[in-house]
Amino acid sequence: MKWQIIFAGLRARPVRTCVTILAVALQVSLILVMVGLTTGTADEIGRRVSGVGADIVFQPPDADVLLAASGASLDPGMEAIIAKVDGVKSVTPVLVRTNVKKFTMFFGIDPKTFDEVSGGLVYKKGRVFSGPDEVVIDDIFAKDKNLDVGDDLELQNHHFRVSGIVENGKGVRIFMELRKAQELNSTPSTVSIFFVKLKDSSDINGAIAKMKAEIPGYEIRNGPEYAALMTGANIPGFDAVNQVIVFVALCIGVLVIFLSMYTTIMERTREIGILRSLGASRTFIVTLIMKEAILICLIGVLLGTVDSFGIVRVAQHFFPTMAFTISYQWMIYAAISALASGVVGSLHPSLKAASQDPVEAFAYE
Repeated sequence: MKWQIIFAGLRARPVRTCVTILAVALQVSLILVMVGLTTGTADEIGRRVSGVGADIVFQPPDADVLLAASGASLDPGMEAIIAKVDGVKSVTPVLVRTNVKKFTMFFGIDPKTFDEVSGGLVYKKGRVFSGPDEVVIDDIFAKDKNLDVGDDLELQNHHFRVSGIVENGKGVRIFMELRKAQELNSTPSTVSIFFVKLKDSSDINGAIAKMKAEIPGYEIRNGPEYAALMTGANIPGFDAVNQVIVFVALCIGVLVIFLSMYTTIMERTREIGILRSLGASRTFIVTLIMKEAILICLIGVLLGTVDSFGIVRVAQHFFPTMAFTISYQWMIYAAISALASGVVGSLHPSLKAASQDPVEAFAYE
């Protein structure tokens, strides 16, 4: 009987019901898409660093796992010191810089040593850069910016010619000559990191311990496991951003459910009075209103989850360089957030409905 009353109430006010469901769906989509973007971006950066193929990532003291956040403070002369460590096969210096305008990072590299460490970039078109005014880009960046070999690319107020297009997945989306990157970064005698290849990759952690003993004070990380480091525990502010997103979405949900349920109480005052006069308890009225809110939230959760995947597909179609990761864990968090909004938002309206006097309710117009 109770569910019949709930469904009848929803059908009686289809516009209000649909608007409320859409608002809850917006709450869920906001959480999944925005958190998916922050998580996906971090995950993709980690995968691409691991994808370089280096066994060890050698960084400055106290360096962040986000390569671009570490700056360029390593002396290129460290390359010779690292190369002398027992078990090291090859070392390549890299300068990392972020181009905010293009929303991407680029590497300044020495092609010869970078190929020794990484196994070489896989060229789909063109060739490696042969001068300071040429760059190599990956296929996703080329698609996103509609670029081909021979086209012009502006970076840091400097014009470059695209000399080659490579398969994505090795570090970054743009590669240029190391000296040119240092010039653009105004750091002519420093680099950001060294990628290291070992003669035997079976015991990377053992090699890292040996390297730390011989060259103390530096951040030395496991290359293949680099993607696993891209978490809130290692990225400053990462968890805080996600928490703010969830909090804002939760506020939206609570306000929408509150307004919807409060309006429902005003519109159904006489109906609630009839139920009370027929012997319905206050508990019955409270659970009736809250179940209606939770049902709306459940529908909103399903719609919002489906919408999130649609939004991601559209976004990646127009912006191929954007990365999203919508995990089952965050789908559960988004659903809990929406249901919590339903409970909190409907609590006051349901208590107000339960406290109505049946006689006054009959007289309500």
